Amino acid sequence: MSTTQSKPPVRAFAPAKTTSTTLVIVAGALILSAAMGIRQTFGLFIGPFSFDRGLPVTLIAFAIALHNLVWGFAQPFAGAAADRYGSAPVVAFGASTFAAGLALSAVAPSGALLVVGMGLLVGIGVSCTTFGVVLPAVGRMASAEKRSVAMGLVSAGGSAGQVLMVPLVQGIRLHAGIATSLFVLAFTMLLIAPLGIVLDRRAQLHAAADARAQVPDVPEPLREVLAKATRHRGYRLLTLGFFTCGFQLAFIATHLPEYLTLCHMPIGLGATALALIGLFNMAGSWACGWLGGRFRQQHVLGWLYLIRSATIGAFFVLPKSTLSVVMFAAVMGLTWLGTVPLTSGLVAKVFGTRHLGSLFGLCFLSHQIGSFLGAWLGGLVFDLTGSYSLLWVATVAAGLVAALLHFPIDDTTVTTPALRSSRPAQA
Repeated sequence: MSTTQSKPPVRAFAPAKTTSTTLVIVAGALILSAAMGIRQTFGLFIGPFSFDRGLPVTLIAFAIALHNLVWGFAQPFAGAAADRYGSAPVVAFGASTFAAGLALSAVAPSGALLVVGMGLLVGIGVSCTTFGVVLPAVGRMASAEKRSVAMGLVSAGGSAGQVLMVPLVQGIRLHAGIATSLFVLAFTMLLIAPLGIVLDRRAQLHAAADARAQVPDVPEPLREVLAKATRHRGYRLLTLGFFTCGFQLAFIATHLPEYLTLCHMPIGLGATALALIGLFNMAGSWACGWLGGRFRQQHVLGWLYLIRSATIGAFFVLPKSTLSVVMFAAVMGLTWLGTVPLTSGLVAKVFGTRHLGSLFGLCFLSHQIGSFLGAWLGGLVFDLTGSYSLLWVATVAAGLVAALLHFPIDDTTVTTPALRSSRPAQA
């Protein structure tokens, strides 16, 4: 008979870890609030850049779309850097680069500099200050049972930035102009630069607690994990489906204000709609995280895409009114960023959290390619046809395809040979 006594399991949010988890959630929510809230205001600048600076809508839409594409390609590298070096240097670098891009856009005398500022620099900056860096830090703090809820809380808190930033920017722009509003946003990004230290410090405390509890951590080389992920059918389906999320959200966030203007809606209703999307996204992100902790995350994702597509289709074909816009914004907000904690949680469930930043970053690249096309094609199609109708239809069709891709995903945990060999043999 063995005399070795097994230690009791460590609870996800045990009292010793409650404070650490809360601090990480608050810090992560503040970082996301600033970064995501600022980029959600870009649609408000399309008209002013066009009328005040004489830039074509296609060029402005391209600059906004390019930051999504750059974000996507930079995200795997930002995630890998955070996995290896910690969140603090990555967040600080990203916030500074983001601020530089906004400042350059504020004074850009030509379309080329606007593309460099709002497209290239903002894209690099946002890759270091959003989901691919923040959510992995949160995911490592919580157990598998609580991970989806924790990520949902951070995503919900991050939506506060959209609620606050959109009306703030609209007011500053109307009273002080484009340049002043962009400089205010740049200063805001600089304020969140030090918050990555909180994520790193809490992660170190968590790792020390796990070591004392003798929690096994058998690392696997990143190249092997990436190779395994690209061969995994569920990961491929998840990556393809995530394209739709980016396509739908970028098109709506970028072009909804201008579309409502074409529909002769009241001035300022577009900004109100974007703010309402952010407000309801706070509840939607938390709810999706909660549902992901109780149901299979891929099934929740499938239903989310179905609801989103039905809402977009109904909004497009029904008569436009202030009430219909408010209802559309509310339902879209409930399904807006709920895909993020579900998708990152599903990746963590299948592959673990050791390389979550890299794996989610690679998956997120598909999302951002969709974002680039949604924002850019909206401007291109409008310039060519004078209407957004083709893009509204495309967003509905893409959502239906995404739902079909998510339901059959296999979420069985992938066990590495190293981890299997590290487990004690059964008597």
